[in-house]
Amino acid sequence: MVLSRPLIIYIHGFNSSPASEKARQFESLCSRSEDYSVAVPELSHDPRRALAQLEALIDDAGRNIHILVGSSLGGYYATWLAEKYGCRAALVNPAVSPAKTLGEEFLGPQKNLYTGEEYEFTRQYADYLDTLDVNPLQHAKNYLLLVQTGDEVLDYRQAVARYAGSIQVVQTGGSHRFEGFAAVVPAILEFAGSGTLSAASRDAIATLDEERQAQQQEQPMRKTQ
Repeated sequence: MVLSRPLIIYIHGFNSSPASEKARQFESLCSRSEDYSVAVPELSHDPRRALAQLEALIDDAGRNIHILVGSSLGGYYATWLAEKYGCRAALVNPAVSPAKTLGEEFLGPQKNLYTGEEYEFTRQYADYLDTLDVNPLQHAKNYLLLVQTGDEVLDYRQAVARYAGSIQVVQTGGSHRFEGFAAVVPAILEFAGSGTLSAASRDAIATLDEERQAQQQEQPMRKTQ
């Protein structure tokens, strides 16, 4: 079935699901528009099956993709898909070459934080992930990179280097969950439509980021009072 409206796909990260805060925020904000459809699939822990799920969604949409939005491992998947299908992608604290950079960390018993599913992340899964690594990028201008330097899981500098030819929003502090994510959704949608960010959007993001940092600085002070 081919959708009449362009499709936005939100791709969750490792051991996450559509029930995550970012996924729910994104779906809620995007569902207010009638210009596009939004899909937030629950992906298999098996990378091969996860990619098959996403490709099926893209094919069902007649490859009419407005943008892919990937968080963490979802950003890694989004990159491979964007290169294959020539569409735009917004990457939120994305994993970069995870089979190489994370080493043995994610091998072995795992539990999904939202569904409670328990499974084994095998060497075979990691080897398949490695085959999806796109380096160098062929279409760097198709990406909007959104990272926070306080990411406690991934080194944001790896993403900054990999997506050097892409539009980048690098925020000081924050965390892997990307604090204040809802505030950057309008910028993601602007990039989806135009492939760029206006000066007004950049200024708005900068202002909101300053407010977020100020609030974070106030919190430790309140705890000591």
